[in-house]
Amino acid sequence: MAEEKRAASVWVRPPRTRRAQPALTRTQIVDAALELLDAEGLDGLSMRRLGTRLNSGATSVYWHVANKDELLELAIDRVMAEVVIPRGDDWRDAATGYARSLRTMIHRHPWTVTLFGSRPMIGPNATRVLDEVLAAFGTTGFTGFDLEYAWSAVVDYVIGAAGSEASWQRNQTGTTSAELLDGLGPYLSQLDEERPGLATHIRDIWMKETGDVLEGRFAFGLACVLDGLEARRP
Repeated sequence: MAEEKRAASVWVRPPRTRRAQPALTRTQIVDAALELLDAEGLDGLSMRRLGTRLNSGATSVYWHVANKDELLELAIDRVMAEVVIPRGDDWRDAATGYARSLRTMIHRHPWTVTLFGSRPMIGPNATRVLDEVLAAFGTTGFTGFDLEYAWSAVVDYVIGAAGSEASWQRNQTGTTSAELLDGLGPYLSQLDEERPGLATHIRDIWMKETGDVLEGRFAFGLACVLDGLEARRP
């Protein structure tokens, strides 16, 4: 008997034909998966743990998804519903709103960062976001590959910046930058001798890092990306 070919995506796998469906719905399964992912990250999600959380056997879960990869496809498409693109004639306003909305989503769900680009994002929410983004960026005059490069430049910046921010916040919960760096006294003293410029920067900038500083850093970087796209418009 030939081995069943694995579907390229949960969104293109034919529906199962078993007459008696399990009591669990796909929505319930994705809800529970999101709770685990938001609380513990990718390492906290397994099919067994999911079944336990749902008080159901793994068989009920596997009726809806063939494996963890398919489950993650469903989960990331669910959170993409949180991303919005402002409507209007100004492409820059739309790009800024999209960037900030995507950043907010990543902060809520930092586990998404490593999934971008790992699987085709062709679910209904991801498709809606991409269609609206391309329409907004299309008003710049970019077409074809240039249009792809333009919106990708923004999304790549956001994923990098927001992913770094979310990682720092998740791993330094309850500790300010000043408190963390204050514990590096001997190291900073050594830097004063070996790399005084870096030591000064750490004390003047990093030790004063607050939410406002992070916001300023993100806004500055995003403005630079958009300025660059503006300069390259046809």
